[in-house]
Amino acid sequence: MSIGQHPTQKSNTAPPTAGTESSGSLQKTVRVLAFLEARWPTTGPAKNLLEFGRRAAGNKSSELSANISIATFCRGKEPASNDFVLACAEAGLEVHVLRERSRFDLALVPAIRKLVARCKPHIIESHAVKSHLLIRLTGINRERPWIAFHHGYIWTSPEIRIYNYLDRWSLPAASKVVTDCRPFASALRDIGVSPERIMIQHSSVDTFSPASDEEVLALRQTLGIPRDAQVVLCVGRLSREKAQADLVEAAALLRRDVQQHNLRFVFVGEGPDRQKLKNMARYFDVEDWLVFTGHLADLRSYYTLANLFVLPSHTEGSPNVLLEAMAAGLPIVATAVGGVPEIVTNEMEALLVEKHNPRALAQAIGRLINDVTLQRKVGEGARLSVSAHSPAAYCDSILSLYQNCLAEDVGFLDS
Repeated sequence: MSIGQHPTQKSNTAPPTAGTESSGSLQKTVRVLAFLEARWPTTGPAKNLLEFGRRAAGNKSSELSANISIATFCRGKEPASNDFVLACAEAGLEVHVLRERSRFDLALVPAIRKLVARCKPHIIESHAVKSHLLIRLTGINRERPWIAFHHGYIWTSPEIRIYNYLDRWSLPAASKVVTDCRPFASALRDIGVSPERIMIQHSSVDTFSPASDEEVLALRQTLGIPRDAQVVLCVGRLSREKAQADLVEAAALLRRDVQQHNLRFVFVGEGPDRQKLKNMARYFDVEDWLVFTGHLADLRSYYTLANLFVLPSHTEGSPNVLLEAMAAGLPIVATAVGGVPEIVTNEMEALLVEKHNPRALAQAIGRLINDVTLQRKVGEGARLSVSAHSPAAYCDSILSLYQNCLAEDVGFLDS
């Protein structure tokens, strides 16, 4: 097990120091060390952290700015650098790679303590179960504020289910727990997190810049989608909780309706359910309607190509893909789970349906496909309302949280 720093991972600018001047007043800079395990920069937690890190370093709108360093993990013989690590470097964020032998490598505990001693952060951040557990095991939460970001769970195997239960021990010890939605906040209270320590923070999304007509036409040709076919886009990890299986069944129901138009369902993402979904498509005889792209980093052309967006999940927090579809002005069909109803209102910014209900998905998609006026109303409503979830608002909110966490120790920022 080792700690490494990729040679390209140094920021091109000198990190800000406490006590720098900003807008004629003394601005403090907080040092934050954030632990996040990620391979790609396209997950919701990774996107939000990278965008926040870029903005917080140059923040001019409050008394506080932030210098974000990121600690991530690689296992066994995996290369220390991956797409997420490279994205950190491109964002100008210092990144530390901790090598582990297995998922439960306890040798990480002293390594993390050494890293904290070297970086001297004012605040520790953790994202997801493993990072929460490691911070709790180190005991550094007793030495400095610890903010745990809770993004919900995946339930792909019995091992993962047991793993998720570790939060019951870890999270009640955090100074603050930031979570995505009210249902998650309720679940946190149930496992012993004090209500006054819980903060709900939805994800953020930047303004959307559509792809050119030429790019969209080229993508349509690459995917083999006829010019007269309307495109239904679904983005997410191909796994049980994301419920793409319900959407495949909905496609089969739509196929049986002779009044429906020629459709193509484009699934962007990778995961353990890929072969299962392909088998379902064959069973329901909709193989020619389905396109699987695998994991993609840049979805701008896909959001521009799509006629509507579907989020069929059984569980969600504050899904970035929903916000991205809203920013693109797409009419949306989504299940009313997690934080989704906190972001969109039924019949206004989306059509909301119950989970585990392929027929309801099919009916909602059919309504939008056959009603251009409804498409425009829902798409425009989504585009207008998504401005409340801007990266600038997210940055101000998290900086305010930092300030509150440090308020009890007025001298801590000077250390």
